[in-house]
Amino acid sequence: MIAAANVLISGFLSLVALLGLLTLRWVLIRQGDRDPINRRFLFGVRVLMLLFIGRLLLILTGVVAFRIFVLLGAALIPLAVLLLTEGLLRRHAPHWAKALIAGGTILFATSAFWYSGTIDPVRLTGLLGFQITGFCVSGWLILQRDRSSLSFSENTMVARLALSLLLFIPLAIGDFFADYFGLPVQFSSLGVLVLCWLAIGLARSQIGHRETLLILLVMTCVSVVSGGLIGLVVNVDGVEVLMIVALIFAVIVLAAIVQDARSLLSEERSIGLLRHMATARTEDPVAFLRDLRAHPLVDGAVVVHEDSLRGLDPKTLDAIFETAPVLRRASPPSLGHAADDHITHLFAHYSATHIFLARDAPRVLIALSMPSLGLSPHAELELEVVQRMAALIARQDASAVSTRGTMDG
Repeated sequence: MIAAANVLISGFLSLVALLGLLTLRWVLIRQGDRDPINRRFLFGVRVLMLLFIGRLLLILTGVVAFRIFVLLGAALIPLAVLLLTEGLLRRHAPHWAKALIAGGTILFATSAFWYSGTIDPVRLTGLLGFQITGFCVSGWLILQRDRSSLSFSENTMVARLALSLLLFIPLAIGDFFADYFGLPVQFSSLGVLVLCWLAIGLARSQIGHRETLLILLVMTCVSVVSGGLIGLVVNVDGVEVLMIVALIFAVIVLAAIVQDARSLLSEERSIGLLRHMATARTEDPVAFLRDLRAHPLVDGAVVVHEDSLRGLDPKTLDAIFETAPVLRRASPPSLGHAADDHITHLFAHYSATHIFLARDAPRVLIALSMPSLGLSPHAELELEVVQRMAALIARQDASAVSTRGTMDG
């Protein structure tokens, strides 16, 4: 490897950790930055961002003054962890714990402005001891919690925090004693990435602890095996293999973070669709669908009125949409030769992949073009819900018209 490989990889790991933190910050803000837990979490995220910005600037510029950001961020970490732990447990830490963390924070935050290394390693040793003490205090509070007083989601969040603390302690020791242990880079960025991934995954309640640990184990094994194979191919020593493994692991976890964030955004859009359907006040199914145009499922939809269907047999159309209210080109119903001709004509004429019935009388169809490659089972279910809602609105409208006609008569 090149002589500056450890510097380049250290900078890259700091950058990847910063990107993971920015993604987590974006998710927390979208979920509500006024939420008390999110505010505490955001404080911790900003503390870690300060630390990694300092590391990145220090590597890129070589200006020793940027070490202030690193030392200040490291000094604030125990306070951030304690505040988050208190919020998650819905209880205050003992007075002695608050005094210990507050005193240590003031001491080491003040010492951060002495950015030269003339008071090291005494300061670094003390700062490491302070961080480990802070982690142990928060871990002790987590172990002593009354699980019955917290909800399932709160217990899940606490368990994820405990797992993050278990990862942080050895990584923090490795950071402070990197030279003593012969470590080529500081590996705490990997722990931060795992923390971001665990935190974003909290919103996906269908994934439990066992699945989370299994996925983490798979990512670790893939990184180790890939790094080992690359090391054999390029014939490098163990230290360089360790850097390659760290590099691969960081990229894999960052990809998982971005993917989970995108999944949350997709689910949020789906909830937006459901919210619109739940609060719809219109009695016109066409107007209801028109209001949904901002949603990807309905964007670009073609409304087909009864006048455009005059060349088709109404009874055949009734049979088709009674069997399949949501007609899919990939799996059309088998109803005989006449129905097959009608279905083929509809899909070809409107260049559609899906056609569903919005109103029975007068008949209104909605034609959509959604390639199967970009269509998930979740989107298929949403489409069925949209059709069902439009049909119910149409029936309600028809019933109201019939009632008014009877009263007028």
